Amino acid sequence: MPQIETERLRLRGFAETDLDAYAEMCGDREVMRYIGGQPLSRAEAWRNMAMIVGHWFLLGYGLWAVEERSSGEMIGRIGCWQPEGWPGLEVGWTLRRAYWGRGYATEAAKASIDYGFKNLEPSQIISLIDPKNLASQRVAERLGAKIIKTTPLFDREVLVYAINRENWQL
Repeated sequence: MPQIETERLRLRGFAETDLDAYAEMCGDREVMRYIGGQPLSRAEAWRNMAMIVGHWFLLGYGLWAVEERSSGEMIGRIGCWQPEGWPGLEVGWTLRRAYWGRGYATEAAKASIDYGFKNLEPSQIISLIDPKNLASQRVAERLGAKIIKTTPLFDREVLVYAINRENWQL
């Protein structure tokens, strides 16, 4: 699994030692409000983390654990993924609440989009965002993504933001 460093962040593979921080993030009702709507138990967070690792194993890419370089803290998950039945290659982001509002999602998502266009060679990368999640919509817009449609995802409609390869500065 490749590792990417940005100015302030390290995108790396998940480790068992990430479970405490990951479970705290997934157990936070506010963090999970737009991602399934319900917080996860510690055991569910572990299974979710294992699914992310499995995505890497099966497809050769996936979500990274995001680490703040200055502190070494695991602060979230960000990267490219496309589980079975997904409407396209997605760059998704989720951060622990204590790290919101610092520009970390935009910084890591940009690095993930670069990685996706350089290594996975899609014509387009999408982000699926709940219409009520204004903070994630702002991240997508800062990245240059535009809403192209809505689509059903599980039990709700989501906005599909897209960035086309020809509009991305590699």
